[in-house]
Amino acid sequence: MIDRFKGKYRYLSNFWLDPVTMGGKVYPSVENAYQAAKIEKKADRDFFLTCSPAEAKKKGQEIEATEGFNKVRWDLMKLNTMKGLLWKKFTEGSFLAEKLIATGFEDLVEGNNWGDVFWGVCGDVGENHLGRLLEETRQHLQECLDEGDLWCREKPKKPKKIQQSRKKKQKNIA
Repeated sequence: MIDRFKGKYRYLSNFWLDPVTMGGKVYPSVENAYQAAKIEKKADRDFFLTCSPAEAKKKGQEIEATEGFNKVRWDLMKLNTMKGLLWKKFTEGSFLAEKLIATGFEDLVEGNNWGDVFWGVCGDVGENHLGRLLEETRQHLQECLDEGDLWCREKPKKPKKIQQSRKKKQKNIA
């Protein structure tokens, strides 16, 4: 089991500096892009392009605390947002993808001491969504290798609720 994303496993952390593109803009880390995604208006996301991952996390927490923040919307999309960003970070054939595959079948646990029990585990308590999404990404990469197609690209599937609400919106527009 890999129980912390530190030392030789630091690259598993969302704070690892490796550029990721979202909405046509390049963010310095998954953390930066993830926190930027909390802002609906893309033009207002520029702060996250140049700040550190720690600054991005702090700003994201401030955004969630604002009165206008749509928590219901964010809760519906945050797992899929993270999954998509992880797939971009661990692009098939990349050095980071190879490192993730090299973890084999180890359980990946985002152990922490700051109380994050949604994305990780703190004091043996937590849902470990980040670890599970990394394991899912690793499985996909391994399946690509097993099939002999290193560049297979199946996009992460959106949750059905989001797909259905988008179809409704499209029908209402038409």
